[in-house]
Amino acid sequence: MKVVVIGAGPAGLTAAYLLSKAGVAVDVYEASPSVGGLAKTIELWGQKVDIGPHRFFSSDRRVNELWLEVVGRDYAMVDRLTRIYYNKRFFYYPLKPVDALLKLGIFRATACVASYMKEKVAPTPEEDTFESWVVHRFGRQLFNIFFKSYSEKLWGIPCNKLDSDFAAQRIKKLSLFEAIKNAVLPSKTNKHKTLVDRFAYPTGGTGLVYERMAQYVTQHGGAVHCNAPVKRVVAENGTAVGIELADGQQRRYDHVISTMPLTIMTAALDGVPADIKEKASQLKFRNTVLVFLHVAAKDLFPDNWLYVHSAELQMGRLTNFRNWVPQLYGDKQSTIMALEYWCYDTDPLWTQDEATTIALASKELRATGLIGDAKITEGKVYPIKRCYPVYDRNYKSRLKPVEDYLTTIGNLSVIGRYGAFKYNNQDHSILMGILAAENILCGQRKNDLWEINTDYESYQEASVITETGLETPAKA
Repeated sequence: MKVVVIGAGPAGLTAAYLLSKAGVAVDVYEASPSVGGLAKTIELWGQKVDIGPHRFFSSDRRVNELWLEVVGRDYAMVDRLTRIYYNKRFFYYPLKPVDALLKLGIFRATACVASYMKEKVAPTPEEDTFESWVVHRFGRQLFNIFFKSYSEKLWGIPCNKLDSDFAAQRIKKLSLFEAIKNAVLPSKTNKHKTLVDRFAYPTGGTGLVYERMAQYVTQHGGAVHCNAPVKRVVAENGTAVGIELADGQQRRYDHVISTMPLTIMTAALDGVPADIKEKASQLKFRNTVLVFLHVAAKDLFPDNWLYVHSAELQMGRLTNFRNWVPQLYGDKQSTIMALEYWCYDTDPLWTQDEATTIALASKELRATGLIGDAKITEGKVYPIKRCYPVYDRNYKSRLKPVEDYLTTIGNLSVIGRYGAFKYNNQDHSILMGILAAENILCGQRKNDLWEINTDYESYQEASVITETGLETPAKA
């Protein structure tokens, strides 16, 4: 058997790694110059940084065992501190009631509690939108303060046009009551996944995981081709038989694993009905523009990253890479910050020159007061196209027919954030890769890859990574 994997991100490389371990010949094709996808690590100004904050956490034993197998002892436990920046103040996340009360002020805090209680007595009807989902669980006031601005920056559409799936998958069962309970009565048994306050992090950066997977593939008879974009999946009589590269070369394989954007893959696939192509074309991705700023200071603030909810700032998230592991910065006495902006292809931010974008980021970082008078010595813009699949309202009515059609294509597995059009975390993508490899090795589709991240709790066997390895938490 010979398998091709399109894309060297977490999902694709996990599948390639496991297939290589089983003795399968695997070729991986990656359009960019290096592996890791959205979870890659890059060298910048003598330090290492990820392209955004990448916290690995999973409760799934298979995912954790694989991660530890690859990383070995080259990781550290990081104490997570993330706060919300709003109205020139910093709010702990998860919520600390006394902290929030003092910073919101008595009148606004009272209004938040009253709004929350109103939802308990006379709840807002749910309309399958992000806005109604959050208001129903938190109240209108907290929605306006802690959800609206950030979410609209991220997605570029009003919250009442955003599907509730975004909340259901990312916030899940978190409620104001649960956040308060975690703050007042902390315990291992009431920690919601969103509130996890420690995580394992590779000492060489998140990309270390995928660099090692790629190395294993190449050392065991496979190949990983970077700077090698794939034009299309080649299908004959309803079966995937190989790929066509951007230069026109065609190569045949027994199975194709695709993590290329679902929209592009479907549009270029032979024999796809016109209505399926039309539905795929209506699915949208949101771009990210990362701006790295080199600040001539250290110990500036303690957070790993901040969620920027202030409407007067365009940035949505701010990462301080000095607060991860010291191996990233070594003996350097400076700090690298990453400011995240989100946009579509048609937005000026996507097309404007690098100097203009660096000037915007420098001005906004200075406006937060987080770096004081420290000098910003350098900047670097890192654009990422199609970073987030947009869950606009009723997106499922367009996505489901595409999923159903692609399921009929033999010898084709579609996985990953891009490939499956799912807002995956690393652990979701790794699991997709594990299950895709299992399907290929057993010769049947025993695992429904489309279901991953939509009902994650149902297939977890609880375990967590600690300083000493894998542990099974005691049940309540």
